[in-house]
Amino acid sequence: MLRGFYSAASGMLAQQRQQEALSNNLANSTTPGYKADQSTMRAFPELLMQKMGSKEIPTQSGGLKLPVNQDIGSMNTGVYVQEEIPDFAQGDIRETGILSDMALVNGNLPDEAGGLFFTVQGTDGEQRYTRNGNFTVDGQGFLTTQSGNYVLDSTGNSIQTGGMDFNVTEDGVLEAGGQATPLGITYTDDVNQMVKDGGNLFRFEGEEGQAVVNARAADGVTFSIQQNFLERSNVDTSQTMVEMMNSYRLFETNQKVLKAYDQSMDKAVNEIARVR
Repeated sequence: MLRGFYSAASGMLAQQRQQEALSNNLANSTTPGYKADQSTMRAFPELLMQKMGSKEIPTQSGGLKLPVNQDIGSMNTGVYVQEEIPDFAQGDIRETGILSDMALVNGNLPDEAGGLFFTVQGTDGEQRYTRNGNFTVDGQGFLTTQSGNYVLDSTGNSIQTGGMDFNVTEDGVLEAGGQATPLGITYTDDVNQMVKDGGNLFRFEGEEGQAVVNARAADGVTFSIQQNFLERSNVDTSQTMVEMMNSYRLFETNQKVLKAYDQSMDKAVNEIARVR
């Protein structure tokens, strides 16, 4: 019976984490370039239940009898949220009319799990990656994210625009003050190696030998940059709300099962086991 407590409780915890992920997706449904998290659940190992010494059978020599264990069946011991994986599907593109807004539009990607990103500088000085092209220009004339992270060029340096008077070509070259600076557009053949790092940024955590590369140098990769446009979040708000309701119902179901076990335990301890 105690195993039932643990199974029901694990179901409640799993649905609570599911609700947190869905709530975060819904809260970021208007964040440019946001990629929705998808929770994957996994069952704990099943147990084969047996009834010990349920029968006795005679041996060929006669006389001696050996206990036989009778299989009852398997029992599931609950579920847990294994991981949360971002969905890197391209979001819708909308026009904003703001010069510093840029939408990175996927072209040809030779790898099914491949992805393209803007390159920015993290607070620790290391490179980070984002799909959020909602950029601005700081007081020193550098192109930055709304959080103040420098947007990097193809050589890993910050980009000086000198103000808001600049142009970005479709192939990702920023033209300002008579200079042309290619934006740092990176490509990875496996977006599952990208881990969310806060502020709508990703960091690369690939295995040894793997790396993100300059998208312009990657074979078969094409893309385009649309100035005055932004990529919207790929969160489907209607579907997310339906999933939240379903998750809440599953949480309630596990809660009722837990309450039923509690009532059974109460009866077993206070009524059946009462000494008369």
